Amino acid sequence: MSPHIRRRRALALLPSLAALAGLAGLSVAGTARAEEAQKYQFSPVNQYGLELTARYWNPIIEYVSRKSGIKLELKIGRTSADTTAYVIAKEVDFVFSNHLFSPDRESLGWRVFGRRQTPPIHSQILVLADSPVQKLEQLSDQAVAFPGPEALVAYKFPYAELINRKIPVQVVFGGNADGAYAQLVSGKVKAVGANSQLTEGWVKRENKTVRVLWQSAPLHDLALMVSRKVNDKDLAAVSQAFFGMAADPQGREVLAAASELVKLPAKTAFVTSDGSEYSGYRAFYKSAPPNLR
Repeated sequence: MSPHIRRRRALALLPSLAALAGLAGLSVAGTARAEEAQKYQFSPVNQYGLELTARYWNPIIEYVSRKSGIKLELKIGRTSADTTAYVIAKEVDFVFSNHLFSPDRESLGWRVFGRRQTPPIHSQILVLADSPVQKLEQLSDQAVAFPGPEALVAYKFPYAELINRKIPVQVVFGGNADGAYAQLVSGKVKAVGANSQLTEGWVKRENKTVRVLWQSAPLHDLALMVSRKVNDKDLAAVSQAFFGMAADPQGREVLAAASELVKLPAKTAFVTSDGSEYSGYRAFYKSAPPNLR
């Protein structure tokens, strides 16, 4: 073959080689974009109003995302029931919740990997300190506010107590704990079903005083849980970031600021858990009224 013919054939191949190189470049770029787009949705139950919930959690998940290299995005609904609906619909990957310990929901495969380490919490039924109501029986046929139908500690536990004592009440849902407390302050309800931890924070933030009419046995704070969609490598990275916060100066600063915001103890941190601490929640469903299971 003459040199001229070989040169013409080589030149003819150049557009094809360039096209292949371009496709390869697009493929690499596309893969990079796909990897960059990989993220997980994190849904904590709405223990406070929407704004306060976001202000508490956003700095924490930003820290965890940065330290773990795994992008977490906050996904919360208007109410705690809305947020739990996302979880049940499998639209999220990580949660901070105690709404998943009923037998039917445990079958969904959510796994506890950590918890927030705080003093024990209690379910409560309370009134304002100046209320004439002194005992539960005085709430018969009165309006009582609860955060929402999914609130285990602040609705299901206290409402079950009222049912078991045969004290009928008019149930009012506030959307979250702050909404329920607001109903109490406004005088629209006579009492509130509550989580003691949230009560303590609320009275400090709002400078209120309350009287507790009933309180449950101690329970552990809410659990960090992961769906079966998350691979072990990503879970390990996220777990390490959560549990390492208290040992890292930057992490401690984030935790301290978040705790001060909602009036949790200053040294509140996240610790590992295998889920065994939540036996009290699971036991509740064995004896709860059928409409609360």
